[in-house]
Amino acid sequence: MTHRPRYALIIVSLLVLLTPFFSHAVSETAEELRNQISLRADSIEQLQQEIASYQSELNVLGKSSNTLQTVIKELDVNRKKLTLEITLTGKKIENANTKIKSLSGEISQKDKSLNYNKEALKQSVREINELDSANITASLLGGRTMTDVWNSIDRINVVQVSLKQHADDVRVIKTGLLADRTDQELAKEDLLELQGTLGDQKKILDANAAEKNRLLKETQNKQSNYQALVNQKASLVKAFEAEMQNYESRLQYVLDPSKFPTRGSRVLGWPLDQVLVTQMFGKTVDAVRLYASGSHSGTDFRASVGTPVYAMANGVVMGAGDTDVQCKGASFGKWVLIKYDNGLAAAFGHLSLIKAQKGDRVTARTVIAYSGNTGRSTAPHLHISMYVGDAVEASPKPSFSCKGKILTQPTAPTNAYLDPLSYMPLTTAGMFK
Repeated sequence: MTHRPRYALIIVSLLVLLTPFFSHAVSETAEELRNQISLRADSIEQLQQEIASYQSELNVLGKSSNTLQTVIKELDVNRKKLTLEITLTGKKIENANTKIKSLSGEISQKDKSLNYNKEALKQSVREINELDSANITASLLGGRTMTDVWNSIDRINVVQVSLKQHADDVRVIKTGLLADRTDQELAKEDLLELQGTLGDQKKILDANAAEKNRLLKETQNKQSNYQALVNQKASLVKAFEAEMQNYESRLQYVLDPSKFPTRGSRVLGWPLDQVLVTQMFGKTVDAVRLYASGSHSGTDFRASVGTPVYAMANGVVMGAGDTDVQCKGASFGKWVLIKYDNGLAAAFGHLSLIKAQKGDRVTARTVIAYSGNTGRSTAPHLHISMYVGDAVEASPKPSFSCKGKILTQPTAPTNAYLDPLSYMPLTTAGMFK
């Protein structure tokens, strides 16, 4: 007994120490969490506007003459844009965490309400059992007045109303609880996706810095040295294109229209969120000017470095690689090849970062890579070549123009190439450069 005051003092002391903690936990209400999300939304909008301004600057630079100064400037602007995109993703991660925290609080409150109403429900059932008709009959036989009996009946009616109300409350709370938990799971999925995106963006930013350093080292920051590199690359590209044209034209393939969708069937989705076609498939004025064959083997889309690239339908990744490792600047650069369930296949080229690997099962809107400026590319963009699915392969092949190197990249008979836009959603005039 003599120790109780001491224990009481210790308990009071602990409560005093813990009061700020509990006050903080309680003070961060659901409304305050929603306000945090709202305030962060303003910051996100501002970042998106800044990113858009850098994108506009990149669009202008893409039309400028191919000089060392322009390329360095483009790398710098891309770096600034990527840095802002990393900051933007960070803000979205903070919002996702806050949303999860808010939902957790709401779930906790609903759990408490649910338990309370369940207990109230049990109590109502107990009271009903105590005031059932058998007890009323016993009261009459025991000599109680009718007034007592009617009072018991009234009490039963009141308890029954309470019972129904608590049962209804339990159903409503359960429905809300299930919805909140579903929202929480979706928020967690968003969070994991954003964390993955953040990691990808940091890798692309590092690659951007490495490319700038490599270019400055190779050219010693002199336009004459850069021009010599451009000329050397142009000769290599011309030789490699002629080699591939000769190889693919000799491949034998019997085109069977029943094995792939008809032209104009629109069975594919867009590979990018924002679509602007910069180079058409086949023989065009630009194709004659830019390619040794006089024909462009795919379709090019404007896409700055680090833009997410999506699979366009359900399918399987048949291969992925990087031709720059063996023959820098001559071909696809970083590439991914997908064979779709509908009989088509697509190669995505000039990527900055590859996400999908051989054997992966993908669905429409799966992020398979990020666009870039690798391979035979004078400005960041996404190239897509479309093929009859069973005619294309990605096998190692010795290259004569690349000094005996062995390259792995998508190849197909010339007659197995298709126009990608024939299978994508309908285009409008505003979708072309």
